[in-house]
Amino acid sequence: MPTDVDAAFRTLRRVAVGHFMVFLGVVVAVPVLTLTVDWWSEGRLIGGMTPSFVMAAVGLYVFFFLLAIAASTLSNAVEDRMLGDPEPPDGGPTTHAEQRGDSP
Repeated sequence: MPTDVDAAFRTLRRVAVGHFMVFLGVVVAVPVLTLTVDWWSEGRLIGGMTPSFVMAAVGLYVFFFLLAIAASTLSNAVEDRMLGDPEPPDGGPTTHAEQRGDSP
């Protein structure tokens, strides 16, 4: 029904905005830490790399990957819960006309 689709859209939009805010917060935190915390850009880790360099070289990519998995998993779960799965668990054809799009 159109109201179900609209409700799912609004919920998925809220999920997307929430994940974007997390993304933006982490991306902005890297330069803010560089400007405000001395050890972030002057400290040394493995191989003489600074924490800022390690975060930019490896940490952000790991974060992006984990955020993408979290966003897609949550979005798929919300959509399946709100709209239902059009295919039955046994993989056979659907039995409801409205799920196939045959309803008037």
